[in-house]
Amino acid sequence: MTKELITVGRKLSHNPSQPLSLLLIGQDTQEAAHEAASLGIDVWVVDDISFAESPPERYVALISAICQQETPSLILLGQTDMGRDIAPRLAARLGASVCMDCVELAIDPDNKSLLQSKPVYGGNAIAVWASANHNPQVVTMRPRVAKPAEPTSRKGKIAPLTVELDDSTIKSKLLKTAKEEVKGIRLEEAKVIVTGGGGIGGREGFQLLEELSQILGGAIGVSRVPCDEGWMPASLEIGQTGHTVSPELYIAVGISGAPQHLAGCSGSKCIVAINKNPEAHIFKEADFGIVGDYREALPSFIEKCKALLSISDSE
Repeated sequence: MTKELITVGRKLSHNPSQPLSLLLIGQDTQEAAHEAASLGIDVWVVDDISFAESPPERYVALISAICQQETPSLILLGQTDMGRDIAPRLAARLGASVCMDCVELAIDPDNKSLLQSKPVYGGNAIAVWASANHNPQVVTMRPRVAKPAEPTSRKGKIAPLTVELDDSTIKSKLLKTAKEEVKGIRLEEAKVIVTGGGGIGGREGFQLLEELSQILGGAIGVSRVPCDEGWMPASLEIGQTGHTVSPELYIAVGISGAPQHLAGCSGSKCIVAINKNPEAHIFKEADFGIVGDYREALPSFIEKCKALLSISDSE
């Protein structure tokens, strides 16, 4: 996600007085800092063990202090769990505007304001927002809307930053960290996602979906219903209250196509829907559709994928 943000920043950074820089926060950051510098970007480094596990409020305090010191005109974050938590708090702290879940940024050629494009109405339309007289501006970008930055001939500078924080002003405290074992590809990074909804009917039905995702080298996702019913973990949810994804191929099985779910997958390059209800809204959003019971449709679909992939491998 960081490399994608660098690509977005490069397209906007044409003013020598406002160079593009990366803020790197954490512990043992030397390797990451040198990798970022190889991409031609200057790196500010806060190498502090206390940020290895800190509440978002502490990151906000640090970033806002640096912003007041360095006065950036635009702050880019990813539309990730951390980014969604930090961005509105940071904007409030700085008195800045904030636009979440953007898919494209551009500069208005007439008045030089920042144009921020983001999906609205469950992904059925794209709205373009312009923020006037706000400096800095805070923006979160949806994953996979830009190509990752690649190394350039320019070597960026690495500069350590030291910021003194008054931890007595931090009202939240991290008491415990529960680490969930993540198997396979992260949803935001997957090129293929097979997602199941309430129409799957139970946990056992996801075995077919998991088999298909493994064949295609993808990841498993779910809509809200399987999470609420306890069939699948909430960490796999895609939608307004879950992950926002933009895979090359999105296979929606037993999903009606509610706006809340489509808000998380509307950036997919190709959507294939499988649903026994021919009136399901998902078919209006899908590029391809199969009307039928997934228990009957998926086995033959899986066998066909196996056959096609074996032919491709042999060639």
